[in-house]
Amino acid sequence: MISVAIPCYRSQNTIEKVVMDLIGLFEEHRDEYQIVLVNDGSSDETFHVIKRLSNNNPNIVAVNLSKNYGQHAARMAAVPFLKGDFIVYMDDDGQHPVEGIYAMLDKLIEGDYDVVYALFKHKKHSLFKRISSAINTATLNILIGKPKDVKNSSFSIMRKFVLDEMVKYKSPFPSFSGFIMQVTHNIANVELEHEERIAGASNYTLRRMIKLYINSLTGFSVVPLRLASLFGSCVASIGFIAMMVTIIRKFIHPEISAGYTSLLSVILIVGGMIMMMLGVMGEYLGRMYMIENNMPQYSIREVVGVEHTINE
Repeated sequence: MISVAIPCYRSQNTIEKVVMDLIGLFEEHRDEYQIVLVNDGSSDETFHVIKRLSNNNPNIVAVNLSKNYGQHAARMAAVPFLKGDFIVYMDDDGQHPVEGIYAMLDKLIEGDYDVVYALFKHKKHSLFKRISSAINTATLNILIGKPKDVKNSSFSIMRKFVLDEMVKYKSPFPSFSGFIMQVTHNIANVELEHEERIAGASNYTLRRMIKLYINSLTGFSVVPLRLASLFGSCVASIGFIAMMVTIIRKFIHPEISAGYTSLLSVILIVGGMIMMMLGVMGEYLGRMYMIENNMPQYSIREVVGVEHTINE
């Protein structure tokens, strides 16, 4: 069985076409399938659409979150309902070609990989989305140890054991790709064509991308803390050297007047560095506090079709 999980956000005009294409694909290959659709607090009629799809097909589960938690939390919300031998994650906008599922599955099985990501060399995204995606990839490379020859994307297939590990992941600040990198590095890519959106525009904003980066930075790495310490040490060293130079110059040239402007500049720079480092530490401490207080990763308001497909 192949299970497909799709986070849905304001996709009332696209998700039905994506689901129909999936059903046609699986029926053509005569494979058992399951589709889990997670509505991430959409303000339009998305949940009514996926609820109708579930009522008409026992292989479809419709999950309605109580509010908008973000794409990665919506992916995690699908985990308890997925029961396939292979798990596919994809987007709701029609840009991921459904036939690519079997290309990724073949790569997964033939190469004995744990996870296979789709590789889109020519993405049909805005310039902002392409730049932010490149930054996210670089972040994973540097801070989480992602294999540099592997490109992650939101279209992927994985083995069931990787999904089983995700059940243990309870952080209210989920980084989906970051967690996968903690489970396995046995990952590969398959090159696929990126499709045009069926309708509408991307829902990713600068605020959403920054939130994703912060989750990746702080969720699985202490590198930001180490960088803050290193940067603070460098600033302190520069300050010490500058102080010694100033003292020596004063002895050599007593007529040099006191530099109040330069002193104020140094104080502002050092103070700013201290505040930045405190901010990094505060981010970690705040997240630890919210985790200890059992802040929910997501909350489910309603589930339709679960009696047919719930993961035992």
